[in-house]
Amino acid sequence: MSSAWGDYIKISIFGESHGEGIGVVLDNLPAGEEIDMEAVLHQMARRAPGRDRSSTPRKESDTPRILSGFLQGKTTGAPLCAVIENTNTRSADYANLTVLPRPGHSDYPGFVRYGGFNDVRGGGHFSGRLTAPLTFAGAVCRQILLRRGIHIGGHVYAIAGVEDTPFDMVNVSAQQLDALSEIYFPLNNSEKETAMREKIEQARLSLDSVGGLVEIAAVGVPAGIGSPMFYGVENVLSSIMYGVPAVKGIEFGIGFGAAQLRGSQDNDPYEIKDGQVRTKTNNCGGVLGGITTGMPIVVRAVVKPTSSIAQQQDTVDLQKGVNAKLSVHGRHDPCIVPRAVPVLESAMAIGLMNLLAERGKL
Repeated sequence: MSSAWGDYIKISIFGESHGEGIGVVLDNLPAGEEIDMEAVLHQMARRAPGRDRSSTPRKESDTPRILSGFLQGKTTGAPLCAVIENTNTRSADYANLTVLPRPGHSDYPGFVRYGGFNDVRGGGHFSGRLTAPLTFAGAVCRQILLRRGIHIGGHVYAIAGVEDTPFDMVNVSAQQLDALSEIYFPLNNSEKETAMREKIEQARLSLDSVGGLVEIAAVGVPAGIGSPMFYGVENVLSSIMYGVPAVKGIEFGIGFGAAQLRGSQDNDPYEIKDGQVRTKTNNCGGVLGGITTGMPIVVRAVVKPTSSIAQQQDTVDLQKGVNAKLSVHGRHDPCIVPRAVPVLESAMAIGLMNLLAERGKL
């Protein structure tokens, strides 16, 4: 099993949901970068469980303990390693899942892949809990990117069919993204929050869950980053965003909406604006031929409904080889979409760091 990613800026994530701890190693960060740990902790708090009625009641402090690569507030150039202790586990809730795989979870394919030795408690290494060290790594990277003029932010685009106002893909600003990246339930239109929360609460009371969409944008990324075909910006960013367990789809710009248009509608016409080459529209989401255009990079991700629900579902008994019933106990989110926003922002930050490093732009 390997949970490593990147070839210039590299990350390796370790641990299990109910193990002693979880963590990450970041390789090849530039030395001498000042890191504001309060800002890092704020981003981690946006992702952390137990802070809102829409999330799981499991509470974890999610305080990273840095073991290497950081001295007197700055990166040293050595691998940056951080560990987060697991302090609020209830492993008994998962005792029967070694033989009764949960629908929608990795229990069965993990059982086959690892011969039944995989840790199923809280999802083990497949758990969304592993997005905490990913968020730590991304929070570090986004501070480094900010010094290069690159701003990243996102919002809850939709939950259970209730939609927020989408980004203006041409004019989304650094100020807008910075403001959103401070909020737990980030929305462009705050009036949509009540309706979204009602959908979440309805699902919770029905012992069910709901999913949605997250929209992430980055501004200030220079043109010319990325490569055609297999090392394009879409390839790199998608590959790390799909590392977030609940993500089931990614689109850039208008994405699948392009299928309904003609070329004359989908193409982004060029213009000179403020002495720079820009496009009048940004249907491509800031990427053409795998390479950045200098326009905002806009990505949307599908976040599926939480798989662990208390409703009775059909499964199988792996020991007896018969059909069975399962009701999942424990503490689970009726909706993970708001908590997914800072995770996907972090994935974007790490991905852009890797792309910039490949072009020598760090």
